[in-house]
Amino acid sequence: MSVTTATTAVDPLLLQSVKQLSGQIGRTPLHAVTRLFSKPGVHLYAKKEWEQLSGSVKARAAYNIFRQAIENGQLTPDISLLDATSGNTGIAYAKIGSLLNIPVTLCLPENASKERKEILTALGANIIYTSPFEGTDGAQAVARELAAADPSKYFYADQYRNNNNWKAHYHTTAPEIKEALPGITHFVAALGTTGTFTGTGRRLKELDPSIRLISLQPDNPLHGLEGWKHLETALVPGIYDASVADENHTVGTEEAWQLMKDAWKYEGLRLSPSSAANLAGAIRVAEEIESGIVVTILPDNADKYSEVVSKLNII
Repeated sequence: MSVTTATTAVDPLLLQSVKQLSGQIGRTPLHAVTRLFSKPGVHLYAKKEWEQLSGSVKARAAYNIFRQAIENGQLTPDISLLDATSGNTGIAYAKIGSLLNIPVTLCLPENASKERKEILTALGANIIYTSPFEGTDGAQAVARELAAADPSKYFYADQYRNNNNWKAHYHTTAPEIKEALPGITHFVAALGTTGTFTGTGRRLKELDPSIRLISLQPDNPLHGLEGWKHLETALVPGIYDASVADENHTVGTEEAWQLMKDAWKYEGLRLSPSSAANLAGAIRVAEEIESGIVVTILPDNADKYSEVVSKLNII
């Protein structure tokens, strides 16, 4: 199912309000990894994406989806933004929606973390819980059914097929990285909705065709990496383009958990499992090359993962 195409008159005040939020999106800092990894001639950097509105990388895509829908007259305070989410995109939607007075309805797997549920509830999102056994694939099916049943009530954002997802990274994440690190040689990031990797990778290749793009996936279907997709066994996002990656690597959940501990001990970074997994994949790439600049994304920090943090004794 495609994104809603019905339009209404564009509200100039709403449009002005959403444009004013742009200053809180992106422009995140890079962390130079120097203690977890050190090799002459090779430099490793990680982009701290939690340092923006809503606390995760998903702020970029959520904001771009909101803004384009408002500019196209598809979203107003009388129409609820609807989407499936594993958590972070939903939090970004809910935060932006609360600031713009636009209702947000989210289809969320029932086994989402307690912190995510509490944050979404506090932000006023309407949560529809879906099967914990079907993950975001099942949540997408429920969202499609809702949108089809009442198209005038919802703007179905469909982040897995919405081109404004990857375009957010094409227009912001990639230029930020290239401006800060003109000599970047490798970009490493996970595949979830695939928007971060696809958009950032496409633009980096246009800016410098010699940059190597390495995608990451969990090493098995039954993984614990929130937001990541094992594409061989999951619904492949409509925005995914397999031709973008030069290489495809896998990361294990236990490897990510160990790196959560090490990142806190050696770098002072309190990482989420997905951020630690990205960093693990980037370290592996950095270890394999003799010279260059490797960059990865840290989607969010450990604030929403108290159960894992407690288990690993990360203070």
